[in-house]
Amino acid sequence: MAEPRRVVVVAFPGVELLDVTGPTEVFSVATRLLGPDRPGYRVEIAAAAAGELRTSAGVRLVADVALDEAVDGVDTLLVAGAMDLSAGRVEAVVDPVVTEWLPLAAPQARRVAGLCAGAHLLAAAGVLDGLPATTHWLTAGQLAADHPSVDVDPDPIFVRSGRVWTCAGVTAVLDLALAMVAEDHGQALALEVARALVMYVKRPGGQSQFSVPLSLQAPADDRIDALRLWIQDHLAEDLPAQVLPDRLNLSVRHFSRLFRRRTGRTPADYLEAVRLEAARRLLEESDRSLPAIAAGTGLGSVETLHRVFRNRLGTTPAEYRRRFRSPDATAPPAA
Repeated sequence: MAEPRRVVVVAFPGVELLDVTGPTEVFSVATRLLGPDRPGYRVEIAAAAAGELRTSAGVRLVADVALDEAVDGVDTLLVAGAMDLSAGRVEAVVDPVVTEWLPLAAPQARRVAGLCAGAHLLAAAGVLDGLPATTHWLTAGQLAADHPSVDVDPDPIFVRSGRVWTCAGVTAVLDLALAMVAEDHGQALALEVARALVMYVKRPGGQSQFSVPLSLQAPADDRIDALRLWIQDHLAEDLPAQVLPDRLNLSVRHFSRLFRRRTGRTPADYLEAVRLEAARRLLEESDRSLPAIAAGTGLGSVETLHRVFRNRLGTTPAEYRRRFRSPDATAPPAA
C-alpha cells in the first residue's frame, strides 16, 4: 500500500489556533473515512524547535518536528498565520524564522498554502511573487501594500495558482483543506468529510468571504457611512447618479472623489456590489423568484441579475442558489 501523504503545518509563537487545528482535523477525518486499506494523510506540526508552542488563544500546541526536519518528503506544506490586534489596529504577523526557512522548504513540497494571514509569510519569502492570492480581508490591504508584485484579491475564500494556494480568514482554512482532499481523493470523500464535521456547506473558492458594507469599518459619524446605511434601506429604489451626492449636498464630481477615497470603490461599483450581496442572501434564504429578487434589490431585470452574477461571481443566479441555498429555505419555484 502507498504511504500516506505527509502534511506539515508550520506554526510559530502566537499562531492562530484554528489555522493549525482546522486543516489537521479535515485531513484526519479524511484518513479515517478512507479506512486502513487506502493511503490518507500523516499530519505533523513543525516549528523552529520541537516541543510546546503557545498560540494566540493561549492554548499550547506541541510541535512534532523542528523546521529543519520538515524539508524533505513533504507532500503538502501549510503555513499558518497570526494577526496582531493590539493598540486598536490589525496587522499580520510575519515570523522571521519561518520566512527565512520557506525559500528552502517551499520548492520541495508538491503544494504549498498560506492559511489566512499565513499568506503574508509566503509573500515575504517570495513564494507569491507574480501570483494571485487572498488572505483575511482585514489584512489584505497590508499584503497588497507590502508586496506590490502579488495580485491580492480580498474577496474569495481561497485562491489556487498552480501548486500555490492561499485562503481567507479563519474558518476558510477548512474550505481550503476540503478542496485539497477533493483534489486527492474526489468530491465524494470531501463532501463526506464536510458532513462528518457538520460543516454548513462545502464552499467553492469563489464564494465571497465578507460583507461589502462591513468591509468599510467606518466610524459612526462618518458621512459616507451614514449614506451607506441609507443605501441599504433603499436598494429597491431607482438611484440615479445625482441622488447620492444630493443627499450630502455635494457635486457629483466631488462626491465621487470623496466616496472613492473613503471606500476604494466608485459609487456605481459599490451600489452594484451591495445589490449583488442582497440578491445572494435572497437566493440563499428565500424562495423568491428571479424577477422578484431583481426588482427587490434594485437590479431591475433578470437580464441584469444574470450579468452581475456572471461578471462578479462567474456563475448564474440559479447555479448559485443550487450551491448555497439554506436547507431551511423552501423550494424555489420552477423556472
